Amino acid sequence: MKIAIALVAAAGILVPASPALADTPAPVAVVARWDFNAGSAAGKIVDTSGKGVTLSVRSADQGVLRFEAGTVIFPAGCAAAATTCARGLMEAPDNANLNPGTRLFNWSARVNVTKAQLSGSANIMQKGVAGTGSQWKLQLGATNGRAQCVVTGTGSATPYIARSDISVTDGQWHKLYCQRSGTTLSVQIDGAVHGSTTIPATLSISNTSPLRVGGANFNLRSDMYHGTLDDVYAELG
Repeated sequence: MKIAIALVAAAGILVPASPALADTPAPVAVVARWDFNAGSAAGKIVDTSGKGVTLSVRSADQGVLRFEAGTVIFPAGCAAAATTCARGLMEAPDNANLNPGTRLFNWSARVNVTKAQLSGSANIMQKGVAGTGSQWKLQLGATNGRAQCVVTGTGSATPYIARSDISVTDGQWHKLYCQRSGTTLSVQIDGAVHGSTTIPATLSISNTSPLRVGGANFNLRSDMYHGTLDDVYAELG
């Protein structure tokens, strides 16, 4: 055997090294998921992950969320001079699985929205309020409609934002995916990373706030989402 190896080396034949083993991705579990396939029953949307985190429909000024073809359609934005207008969002109560602390955490939604449907920044999903505790959030920027993943740690007012380098307000379906993993916060669009930022390893997210989908609250001019939404979920590592 040693002679054979020596002959190969002498002939100048390169023997490829054994391929390196790929990194094993950290295990995650889906801890909440709403696919909207069953629509809404008495204003409730069932959590299809089996974890029992039920969403409830909330509205202001007779806002109506329409459940069509396994998606949810939010009310249109307010007219420029309006003092009242129809608004709607969905809300789930505080749940331990949605308070990841420093653990690996992913949150995602599929969106279909146009630039004309933006009315300021648009909060797709949010738990917690910046400056009053801790927070994780997925939103669209007001200017260019780019996806933004946002986290704020307990005891800090400093937001960390991973901004995508492309817009998603083109009237097509896009899967938006936020991941907090160690010291990295990243934003993915349709399976590809389109932005990231560094965060402290000790940044901890835990609060008693509800999860809200479609708006942080019932604001007239900003934070409300006015497009179509599907497959909202969260994963905990």
